[in-house]
Amino acid sequence: MTHFLVSDSKPDGYKLEEILSVIRADIITRCGKISGDNRPEARQVLHNNMRVLALISDAIQLAEDSTRVLEKAFGPSVKGGPPRIGSP
Repeated sequence: MTHFLVSDSKPDGYKLEEILSVIRADIITRCGKISGDNRPEARQVLHNNMRVLALISDAIQLAEDSTRVLEKAFGPSVKGGPPRIGSP
């Protein structure tokens, strides 16, 4: 059972890229709050967050690509309908 993503048990769930985009926006907000802090700890956290942002952005692109592949091959997803690939 998924907690956030679209599934048979959660037809009103979110696409992976939607969740990742919200997380990315939250991290950007946090980065803004610490960007002026020059302590070594803050700089390290900011550096780590920037690396995480790059990885999340890559993951969003991959998720969007998967959505495009599925929509091209099987049409748009139907909420509450059968899965386009895999087993129900």
